[in-house]
Amino acid sequence: MTKDALAARLKNACASVAAAEQELTEIDSLFGDADHGLTMTKIAKAIAAAVDQAEGGIQAMLDDAATAVMSLNGGSAVPLWNTWLDGMQEAAPEGGEVDLPGLQGIFAQALEELDGMSGAKVGDKTMMDALIPASEAIAAYTGNDEDGLFAAAAQAAMAGAEATRGFASKFGRAKSYGGKTLGTPDAGAMSMAYFFQGLALNEENGV
Repeated sequence: MTKDALAARLKNACASVAAAEQELTEIDSLFGDADHGLTMTKIAKAIAAAVDQAEGGIQAMLDDAATAVMSLNGGSAVPLWNTWLDGMQEAAPEGGEVDLPGLQGIFAQALEELDGMSGAKVGDKTMMDALIPASEAIAAYTGNDEDGLFAAAAQAAMAGAEATRGFASKFGRAKSYGGKTLGTPDAGAMSMAYFFQGLALNEENGV
């Protein structure tokens, strides 16, 4: 996969998240601060702009994206997404191309970095409910093209996000609502799922 192809997918991912702003706001308004949609749109726009303007190879592009997010103000989502993107760049190649094992390494390192910071697991009703299954799907992928890899990740991420309807919140402001959060998906998990939905769109069929 070339840098340009990965950039196109990342911009599609950001567009997917931004398009869901209202939905994410409505979810977060039930048990949170009602700012997740706005925050994620800021994050998405920052990533997209950094990717679009990045010079150098894939590592430099992902590093620029992480730096752009780090500079934002926006609650807990900002450091979490910065950490995830920073983990990506740590495993990314300096050049302009990456193969499938390289992509798998990028997402494995990103999960490792964020896992060390977050501490949340599947079932805790956080963004990790989407990210962990998506990352596991990427690691387990045995096909021979990135379309299949990202499609598998997107399916796993959305399934994980939808499953949060059956969990009680264990982190953040929503934790205080306990069982009242049952039946509502986690906003962070949904935004991560939408990001992976966008990653599954290549430059030909992207939004």
